[in-house]
Amino acid sequence: MIECNLSFLVPELMDVVRLFAGAEALPLSVRSSYDGKVFSNEVTIAGTTHRFSDSGAAETPLRYKSLCKRYAKLALYHVLSEHFHTSLPWGALTGIRPTRLAYQEREAGRDFAPLFRDMGVSEENIALVRAVLAGQAGIYERREGNGDLFLSLPFCPSKCVYCSFITAPIAATRQYIPAYLDALQAELDGLPPVGNLRSIYVGGGTPFALEAGELDRVLAMLAPFAAKGCEFTVEAGRPDVFSREKLDVCKRYGVTRICINAQSFSDRTLEAIGRKHTAEQVFRAFEMAKPYGFTVNCDLIAGLTGESVEEFCRSVDCAVSLSPENVTVHTLCLKKGARLKEEVSALSGGGLSDMIAYSREALQKAGYGPYYLYRQKYMAGAHENVGWTKPGSASVYNIDIMEECADNLAVGANAVSKRIFLGEGRIERIGSPKDVPTYLNKVPQLVAEKRALWGSALHGGGGSAAENSAGNI
Repeated sequence: MIECNLSFLVPELMDVVRLFAGAEALPLSVRSSYDGKVFSNEVTIAGTTHRFSDSGAAETPLRYKSLCKRYAKLALYHVLSEHFHTSLPWGALTGIRPTRLAYQEREAGRDFAPLFRDMGVSEENIALVRAVLAGQAGIYERREGNGDLFLSLPFCPSKCVYCSFITAPIAATRQYIPAYLDALQAELDGLPPVGNLRSIYVGGGTPFALEAGELDRVLAMLAPFAAKGCEFTVEAGRPDVFSREKLDVCKRYGVTRICINAQSFSDRTLEAIGRKHTAEQVFRAFEMAKPYGFTVNCDLIAGLTGESVEEFCRSVDCAVSLSPENVTVHTLCLKKGARLKEEVSALSGGGLSDMIAYSREALQKAGYGPYYLYRQKYMAGAHENVGWTKPGSASVYNIDIMEECADNLAVGANAVSKRIFLGEGRIERIGSPKDVPTYLNKVPQLVAEKRALWGSALHGGGGSAAENSAGNI
């Protein structure tokens, strides 16, 4: 644990400490102060003190906290970087949404690059952020009343070793599905209206783990919301649960996008991470989906258990050969609750930089451009997750959720609703219980909480969400 004289800095400083393998075991202390003109930080490591001074005007308490965090983190990053003889690709920038900071700088009339350089961000990642902002042009919008709808289906064929969600093989959870679908209907019926629904996203888990009839019922619930033709995504998931019958259901209800989550095209890797399918099944799933005309996203993960740089690069090449409209390249993240976190004490960044560099080069060469990115704690090599798209195929939902520029009404277990107060610069959240039995018992309370949170922003009066079309719910 790091020592600091300002308690509100401790969580921020710990985010920096965790970027460096072995740093949590070091004796560290940070002392921060502000005299009205200069932020001073003294960082002591193993008995040696390093001093830093940064000028800054803190006109408000909020600005004071922001600058205090920024300069303290940067001071600590410099000390740890020197101690471990390494620089990280995002420097001292630990927030999960670098693009949000870039947008804030733009809205203040400044180029974001100088701030990012001050924080130690690499020139490659500054260029990446600039490309992402360009890729969001025409979709990114900060306007009151915009919203997206998320529906969670937390059921999977099996649990991957890196997964932190409260899921279990569907064989052990199938008994909950009838009651769970009833609960989803109750939540949807009780949703407050949103001025302009931009997208619908059915996520998991693995939505295609449901039987075709069960999936039909879910999409029928969402049909009134999709009536005006907003973007409609089903995260179909693993290829071993694909069927033409389920694809027919999606097509019948106007789904426009699906996700085929390959993660890797190495059979050895797939077995190691607990997937119950082969690379050949991924190819067959793409072939099966092709006649339906869906926009398709393919997920890959860099840094999976024991996977070599060569194996990952081959996976990128395989994804490119299938030519999906979107490819998302994740970096492995060890989250609390994942079996892999219990088996691995620290993540090495070795080889990851080469994996990330290859994916960027290969995807850009194939005509893809980055359109969203985000970061998480405990990411291998302190890298990032990036969504890549062919021209004209960017996902509205992914942009809205990552940039937090639109309300998100979320239903189901482990779903988090967000009300965005653009004028006040704040967000309020309502999180559903992660495990299904607890969620089932809390549905009436969740409905009441959401209607209360959105009560001051209702457009056009009451009525259940199911009684309204997608353009005015």
